[in-house]
Amino acid sequence: MTASTLAGSCPECETDLTVPPIVEGETLSCPECLLTLRVEDIQDGRLDLRMIEVQLRDWGQ
Repeated sequence: MTASTLAGSCPECETDLTVPPIVEGETLSCPECLLTLRVEDIQDGRLDLRMIEVQLRDWGQ
């Protein structure tokens, strides 16, 4: 990890993530399980990520 990247892990599948600088409240997708994650906190270059509940579309089937 360099000074221009941040690191964290997906709370669902525990995949290690390295991302360019972002701020609290931004969202990103886990490349492994494809969940949408929100940055809750950033401490010493580590991201605290939380899964965002996504409402799936009802296709009426």
